[in-house]
Amino acid sequence: MLLIPAIDLKDGQCVRLRQGDLDDATIFSEDPVAMAKHWLDKGARRLHLVDLNGAIAGKPKNESVIKAIVQSVSATIPVQIGGGIRDLDTIERYLDFGISYVIIGTAAVKNPGFLHDACGAFPGSIIVGLDAKDGKIATDGWSKLTKHDVADLAKKFEDYGCESIIYTDIGRDGMLSGVNIEATVRLAQHVRIPVIASGGVTDLTDIDALCAVEEEGVEGCILGRSIYEGTLDFEAAQLRADELAP
Repeated sequence: MLLIPAIDLKDGQCVRLRQGDLDDATIFSEDPVAMAKHWLDKGARRLHLVDLNGAIAGKPKNESVIKAIVQSVSATIPVQIGGGIRDLDTIERYLDFGISYVIIGTAAVKNPGFLHDACGAFPGSIIVGLDAKDGKIATDGWSKLTKHDVADLAKKFEDYGCESIIYTDIGRDGMLSGVNIEATVRLAQHVRIPVIASGGVTDLTDIDALCAVEEEGVEGCILGRSIYEGTLDFEAAQLRADELAP
């Protein structure tokens, strides 16, 4: 089970949101580069970056900080980035300065042709971020709820050639209320590519639950508020995940 610390960037700072609300942000560090190195030192095998300003603006807004983070850790571990990625030029620029995986969310839903082109142009580097509430896809930094069914879109995007899917239950994100195992497994069983869980991971109980369904296609999970507020010790969680590996 791949445990991926999240570094969410807002105005150049490392923050965490509750249910994607930019007005409900907690600042955890004013030095995201130092935070990235911290998780690297703790044994992280991948980092998850989100440009929150970019997600709202529809274009990158924290690019200098992102570049500095990538330069500090990408020689050791892969880095994935999401938020405001709407064109092939942005993807190419991110990959050129060391990003391993680019996450396309809102743009995949609104413009599937763009996702198709991205998967063709950058094979193996495109992850789709599907953010949902009650099985329906949300877009635009989670501010808009669509009528699209998450499983149907996942199957469609898999056929485009996406590397994997990040599935976020936005009703649980940042709430420390437990990961939605049932919905995550249901999605993983619907596709052949790996699914990465996101939203609600709180403590080792959630790690145990995720590891129990790893063979269903749940490759990993993204960790946010739990590792920043201390309800989950990252090193202990990774050790537990390794012990429970199938």
